[in-house]
Amino acid sequence: MNDTKNHYVTVLWEARAKAGREAEMKAFMTAAVTPSRNDPGNIDYEAHEVEGQPGTFIIYERWENRDALDRHLSAPRMQELVPQLLELMEGSIEEGIRILQPFRPAQ
Repeated sequence: MNDTKNHYVTVLWEARAKAGREAEMKAFMTAAVTPSRNDPGNIDYEAHEVEGQPGTFIIYERWENRDALDRHLSAPRMQELVPQLLELMEGSIEEGIRILQPFRPAQ
């Protein structure tokens, strides 16, 4: 992952709940949002459910820099959440991660 010219890092993370676990995963993610927003270096942290696709969730995150994102990901709280999340979702956490690289037209 590379920092942008402005040094912030934007992450989109998509995950799909296992069949029958949609409400449980939504509640789990809802509880995890506020602590993540309070992590040092967080600019924005929003959870979404994809319209027309119950149980498909996207988290939009912005961090001041890569170090802030890495500290968030390695926080003891996050390490405790991972096994619980894997019980609720299909696939792996890593396959849903997208790092966005902004670009702007020349002025």
